[in-house]
Amino acid sequence: MTVNRPQPAGPVRVRARRRRARRIPYALLLPALLGLAFLVLPLAGLLIRAPWSSLSGQLASSQVWDALRLSLVCATAATGVALVLGVPLAWLLARTEFPGRRIVRALVTLPLVLPPVVGGVALLLVLGRNGIVGRWLDSAFGITLPFHTSGVVVAEAFVAMPFLVISVEGALRAADPRYEEAAATLGASRLTAFRRVTLPLIAPGIGAGAVLAWARALGEFGATITFAGNFPGQTQTMPLAVYLAMETDPEAAIALSLVLLAVSIAVLAGLRERWMSAP
Repeated sequence: MTVNRPQPAGPVRVRARRRRARRIPYALLLPALLGLAFLVLPLAGLLIRAPWSSLSGQLASSQVWDALRLSLVCATAATGVALVLGVPLAWLLARTEFPGRRIVRALVTLPLVLPPVVGGVALLLVLGRNGIVGRWLDSAFGITLPFHTSGVVVAEAFVAMPFLVISVEGALRAADPRYEEAAATLGASRLTAFRRVTLPLIAPGIGAGAVLAWARALGEFGATITFAGNFPGQTQTMPLAVYLAMETDPEAAIALSLVLLAVSIAVLAGLRERWMSAP
C-alpha cells in the first residue's frame, strides 16, 4: 500500500503565504492611523506653532538656563541615587527568594502608576520638617529636604527609580546564573561574583535603565512641585518653568517645551538599538 506524503511547499508558494500574512487588515488600519495621528499631531503642532524667529532670544534668558542647568544636575543626581539603591534592589528581586517578594515588587513599581502629586504628598508626610523621618533629620542633623534643591533630587529619584529597577531586574533574569555559580566554585565571594561577573553581564540593562530613569527624572513635575516647590534658581526645573511660563509668556513655554522634546528624542535615539531595532 502506497502512502502519499505531503510535499513541502515550493519557494513561490512560501513567499505568497508570507505576503498574505504581512497584509494589514483594513479593519485595523483606520484605528491604527487614528492612533498614530493622536500621538503625532500634538508634537507637530508644537513644532508648527514654535516661535522660530525669536527662539534664540527666548532660550538666551538667564531664567531658562538656570532651569535647564538645575534640571540636568538634579536629574543626574537622582539617577545616581537610583543606581546606588536600585541595582541592589533589582538583584534582590531577581536572584533571591523570600516571603512576600511579590508584594515587595508591587511596592517597588507602585510609583509608576501612582499620581506624582500623591507621591509628593507622601514624601512630605515622611521627609517633611514635621514628617516621620524628616523631623528626626532636622533635629539630629539639621537636614531639611522639602523646598530645597535636595528635595528635587529626592522627588525625582522616587518617581524614576522603578524604571531602573525593572530594567535591571529583567537583565538579571535574562543573564545565566551559572556564571555566578562558577565564580563561587572558584572561591569568589558573592559580592565579588556580583562585582566581577554579574555587573559586566547586565551592563546594557543598567545603562538602558539609567537612561530611562534620567529621562523620567528630567520630566518630573507633580512630585517636585509638591515636595520641593517652585523657586527660581533653587527648585524650578524645566517642567515647572514651562508651567509657569504658560501663564505669562506662551512663546517662552513653547521654547522650553522644544528643549524637553529634543532631549526626549535624543533618549529614544539612544535606546533605539536596544528596543526599536526589530523589523
